[in-house]
This record gives sequence, C-alpha cells and structure tokens, in this order.
Amino acid sequence: MSSTIKEALRRASFCLKQAGCVNPSGEAEVLLTASLGVTRAWLYAHGEEKPEAAELKHYFALVARRAAGEPYAYLAGEKEFMSLSFLVTPAVLIPRPETELLVEAAVRELKGRENLRILDVGTGSGAVAVSIAVLLPKSEVVAVDISPAALNVAMQNAARHNVTDRVRFLAGDLYAPVSRESFDAVVSNPPYISLTEIETLERDVKDYEPRLALNGGSDGLDFYRRLTAELAVLAVPPALLLFEVGCRQSEAVTELCSAAGYKNISLLNDLAGIPRIVLAKQTVTV
Repeated sequence: MSSTIKEALRRASFCLKQAGCVNPSGEAEVLLTASLGVTRAWLYAHGEEKPEAAELKHYFALVARRAAGEPYAYLAGEKEFMSLSFLVTPAVLIPRPETELLVEAAVRELKGRENLRILDVGTGSGAVAVSIAVLLPKSEVVAVDISPAALNVAMQNAARHNVTDRVRFLAGDLYAPVSRESFDAVVSNPPYISLTEIETLERDVKDYEPRLALNGGSDGLDFYRRLTAELAVLAVPPALLLFEVGCRQSEAVTELCSAAGYKNISLLNDLAGIPRIVLAKQTVTV
C-alpha cells in the first residue's frame, strides 16, 4: 500500500524514535529529501503526494540503516555547516556545530585584512577551510590532510562553493606539505579523542566515523603537541593560532601554546559553557 509523504515521515519518525535517535522527525525529513532529491520546503508543501513505490522502498532502507546506527549525514550525503551545505562521506568526520566557533573566531580576528594566508591543518571535509574562504573573500587558504580520500571530498566542497581559486589542497602530515611557507594564521580541529574514550563514544561515531579523524593518542593531546612543537617547519611562526579542543583539554593546550611563544591566549566557550576554542596570539596584535 502506498503512503503519502506525511504518512511516510510519520512512520519513519516513529522508527527512529524507537531506535533512540535524538531528533527523529528532523532526521526523517533529511533522509526523505535525500531520497526524493527535493528540499524540506517541498516536503512541507506536498505532504499529501504519494512517492513512487521504489522511492519509498529506498527511503525506508535508509531509515533502517539509520536505526541500526549509521549516521544520517552519511546516508543523506551532506551536512549543513555555517549555513552552507557540505558533501560528507565515511572518509571524513561529520562537521559539528561546535566547530563553527572555530570559523567564527578566525573570521572575527582576520576580517578587514587583505592578502591573508591561512593554513587549515587536518581539513577533512574542508568545512573549515571552505567556510573561511567564503567569509573572507580576500584570503588564500591552504588545506592539508593526510587522507587522499578526505582531500577528494574537500575539493568537491570547494567547487560546490566556488572557492577553488582560493583554496589549495595538499596531501601530507601536518606542516610537512607547506615547509618554509608563511601564514598569518593556523587553524585546526585535529583528532583529540583519547584511545580509551573512543570506545565510549556513541555507536554512530565510533563505529562509522574515521578513526584517523578521532584518535588523538593516549591522552588526546598528541596533535596539539605536534602543532605547537613543529611550527619551526614554517618560514615564520604565524601571528595567530586557533585550535578546537575537547573537554578538559583547554588548560593543557594553552600551556603548549605558551611554551611555543604565544603569550596572549584566550578561550572561547561553546553553548554548554565548555572551553572549546584556544585562541593564541603573539605579543604583536594580529
């Protein structure tokens, strides 16, 4: 028996709620828009229409996969970040709302300046690099990642948002691909989950998102140690460092930035009041 769009959404929402999804109705809508190739506005305006049987079969197959734990962003193939739509695949970490703070802080610190060169280390989907390029149209962004598969996704996102002329993607380990280059700022949302914490994460994270983008070593701080200690690889230390950090990591990362010569350091909290961004400047104002 065929179902209307409203009926399909109601059935899918119930299924996802039973599976423990936090936002079952929202995810049901996202998956149906992906299945039908339409917008949410279209769904709301055509609630009494009946999709083809094949479309409904495909939709409820996605719903079943989501109920089994697969992230809905991978199933839908995209995720919104900074009010922009980004392609996501299992090769990249799904962009989080908290990471928007990293972009907002970078834009706030650097807006109004020309000829900016910004380095995004561990770019993943390219959400940070591409968003900064969109919001700072006079900037050049270099985005580095060790994963060729992630870089492929990031390059598609740069093309999606028409910034391929100002975002350069390089494969390699941290600063190695940009040795002896200079930048006004380095931004990074590196892997920061400790080995023991990874196994305690929600199943849609630990079972599906790339371990390469999660594993921060025994205490979660491995990449911050390298990001600060290996700055000498660059031609000159950047005037600004911006790092996203995990819970209870801000103090340790602050100390690492200070040891690297950055004495003007501040913390930005997320909506839960957790220090989420470490903003470190040299004594000279950026």
